[in-house]
Formats: sequence, C-alpha cells, structure tokens
Amino acid sequence: MANKSSTSTKFDAPLSHSTNKATHNRDQFFVWREFVWGAIAGAFGEGMMHPIDTIKTRIQSQVLLSGSQQSQKSIVQMVQTVWVADGLRGFYRGIAPGITGSLATGATYFGFIESTKKWIEESHPNLGGHWAHFIAGAVGDTLGSFVYVPCEVMKQRMQVQGSSNSWNSAIMKDKMQMKSGAEMYGYYTGMFQAGHSIWKEQGLKGLYAGYWSTLARDVPFAGLMVMFYEALKDLTEKGRQKWAPNFHVDGSMEGLILGGLAGGFSAYLTTPLDVIKTRLQVQGSSTSYNGWLDAMNKIWETEGAKGMFRGSIPRITWYIPASALTFMAVEFLREQFNKKLDEDNMQEVTSLSIEKPKSSFKEVTKLEQ
Repeated sequence: MANKSSTSTKFDAPLSHSTNKATHNRDQFFVWREFVWGAIAGAFGEGMMHPIDTIKTRIQSQVLLSGSQQSQKSIVQMVQTVWVADGLRGFYRGIAPGITGSLATGATYFGFIESTKKWIEESHPNLGGHWAHFIAGAVGDTLGSFVYVPCEVMKQRMQVQGSSNSWNSAIMKDKMQMKSGAEMYGYYTGMFQAGHSIWKEQGLKGLYAGYWSTLARDVPFAGLMVMFYEALKDLTEKGRQKWAPNFHVDGSMEGLILGGLAGGFSAYLTTPLDVIKTRLQVQGSSTSYNGWLDAMNKIWETEGAKGMFRGSIPRITWYIPASALTFMAVEFLREQFNKKLDEDNMQEVTSLSIEKPKSSFKEVTKLEQ
C-alpha cells in the first residue's frame, strides 16, 4: 500500500510541476505573440488603404500648399488630379514609410493591449472595464510613436509631392506663399533618401515634426478605438447569449464588422486633431504655424469648423475598412495560430510529463519484486 502511494506521489508531482511551468511559459509567449499579430495586421491594413490616405492628406494640406482658401478641391476632384498627374503610382507614394510605421504601431498597440489586459485580470481585477481598455490602447500607441512619427512625416510629404514633375509644376503654378519649392524641401525619391534629407536639413526636429500633435491625435484615437471595440464585443456577446445562444460567431467576421465601426467612430471624433497634425508635418521649414496651439487657432479663425473637420469623409472612409481589416487580421491570426501553437505546447508538456513517471514506476516495481 505504501509503495502504491509512493508511486502515485512520484507520478503526480512531476506532472503538476511541468504543467504549471508550461502554462506559465505559454501565457508569457501568448503575450509576445500579440506583438507579431499586431505588426502583420497593422501593415496589412495600411497597405490596403494607402490610396485613400493619400487623398485625405492632400485634401487637408491643399490650403497650406496653395496659400489660398479659394477653389479647394473636393474628393472626386482630388482623385482626378492625382490620377491625371501621376497615375496609379501617385496614390501609392509614401507607402514604404507608411507600412514601416504601421508595423511598429500595430505591434505595440495590440501587444500592449493584451499584456495590460492579462496583467489587470491577474493582478488588479478591480481596474478592469472600458477605461482600462482606453488606457491600454493609448499607451500602446504612444510606445509605437517613436517609430511611427518619423515614418508619418516622410509618408505625408511624399504623398503631397506625387511625382517629381507634378511637385515642381505645382510649386511653380500655385506660387506657394512660403520659400521657394527647393528651400521648402526637395523632392524625395524614396523612404531612406527622404529620411536622410530631412535629417540633414532639419535634424531630429524635422523627423519628429508634429510629434506632440500626433500624440494629441493618436492617443485619444487609439484609446477610443479599443474602448469602442471591446464595448461592441461585450454588447454583441450579451445579445448573442440572449437572442441566439447556440449561434457561433466567427472571430474574423466579428473583428471585421466591429473593428470597422470602432475605427469610424474614433476617426470622426479626432479629425480636428488630424488636420492640425497634417498641417504641421507638411509645412516643412516654413513658419505658417508655430506649434500645435497656433495651428489650431489659425485654422479655427480662418476656416472655422469646416476647416477643423476638413478631410473627415476620406479619413472615415480610410479608417472604417483599415480598422476592419486590421482587427479581422488579428482575430484570424489568433484563431488560426494561437490554438495550434497551444496544442503543440500541450503535446510537448504531456510527453515530458509522462516520460519521467515511467522510469519512477519501473524503479518501484523492482523494489516490490
């Protein structure tokens, strides 16, 4: 009887220890996995919707570049202008820095959100709720801003420039109320040349132009988006349990719909902050606006509410599908790979846990004989 008890103890202890250790490692790996899924999803969303972002950037910056509030182009007119001047390539100017910045932001955004949610659930459950989601999203986006902002500066200037011919002709035609086009900033042939040129002409300040205005836009946007998304998920789950408890909700489809709604709501509410950021980053070495508050005051005084919400339609048009695709991609990657990786880890744990007790069982059998 004693020998049987001893055998049971030797079998259970290693299994329990191995399982706990594996569970801990699996939980830690799951958090870092979200950084990878977020990076892939962010780059995917940016790449798919970059042409719309180009139109939005041009609409928001045309007052600054033309030096006049007259004859502002509509969305359709701006699409025609880009197409006639540069063709399809014009819509994809600046896509390299755009994707690079989205990789960094997507990784920190989703990675930090999941890390924070896990930390709150395990250590501080009383801090849960929508505000916790808001803070997690805001902090995650802030961490990505160190890479995202320089990429955003390069991307937007390249979007505004279009091709070399259209950039030079636009400067000559509109007679910008700044310095000459060459002094404003030269034409950028690519991402690395743009970064080097901005660094050479304006230093670190140039690469981080509009940094605080970017944070002023992205921190509330990122916080609102994840808060709306989680709130919509909770609402959807409650509705499913009440009206269709046996109905299975596909995670990817849920991410597509709810992510789009969350992105659209957040994008509209933060459009004024986006207008200010765009103007500051596009102006280059000119002094049209001396900082965030000066830009806000001048835009409000000269253009009113219409100026503050300029580009809201293409911004929403960009963010609804971009957010939908991003959240869909994240949910898809979670469903496809997280389960498989967890199963592989469990198989490894099971094999390691059973092998050791077998030897212990043989030793006990010999002792009984």
